[in-house]
Amino acid sequence: MEEKIINKLESISGDVSFYYKNLVTGDIIKYNEEKNMLAASLIKLPILVECFKQIKDGSINKNEVFITKEEDKVPSCGALNYMQENLKVTLEDLYVLMIILSDNYATNILIDKLGIENINHTIKNIGLKNTVLNRKMFDDEKAALGLENYISAGDLAYLLEKIYNKELIDKKSSEEMISILKNQRLNGKIPFFLQSIKPKIEIAHKTGEDTNITHDVGIVFEKEPFIICFCGNNVNVPLYERLMQDITYDLYKYNLKRRK
Repeated sequence: MEEKIINKLESISGDVSFYYKNLVTGDIIKYNEEKNMLAASLIKLPILVECFKQIKDGSINKNEVFITKEEDKVPSCGALNYMQENLKVTLEDLYVLMIILSDNYATNILIDKLGIENINHTIKNIGLKNTVLNRKMFDDEKAALGLENYISAGDLAYLLEKIYNKELIDKKSSEEMISILKNQRLNGKIPFFLQSIKPKIEIAHKTGEDTNITHDVGIVFEKEPFIICFCGNNVNVPLYERLMQDITYDLYKYNLKRRK
């Protein structure tokens, strides 16, 4: 199975990074897992962690209310960008929207509230080696200076495993983060073939997209839960997303067959 998956990944042009771990058997398949990748919306995972860290230590309150402003809106993903200004939203609303709809407006408000230095300090404390937040979403001025956000498949797999083991922040925070990730609305990649299987397989995951960039990382809660992380820069997006769908289903079927 490992050789089959590596061959499929090698067939894709561009920069591809992959990590798989069966959380029961400990089996691992990895490919370029430490490669620095442009993060797109995967940077929102460590931002979510920082939210829960600051809630736990009392620095912020999840019920704090924010008022949306027209001048703060940014393009693309999410809901708030398309809604009227002067809308009242809580901090909890913001971090939920940041994950389940990948809301960029919500993300930027949270970055301002939490602080880039604090987020990066927590990233380092967790033990992530290739992940850094250098700018907000759609900050064209900083992007023009070459400042980008980075992640790696190995980093995010490590982060997801700590959440799965309920070791990140504390048990309650880890459980709440998993619950939010399970409510992901963008389900065309990792969950594509699995979402029609009965009984329902829960998947806690986060996607990322930009020009020639597509990612999806998550935990598949089947009988033997597994972590699976796909990152792609400079790729043919439709081809790589189809590969994500196929490899995830291949691994699901492989585990099913092995258990019989």
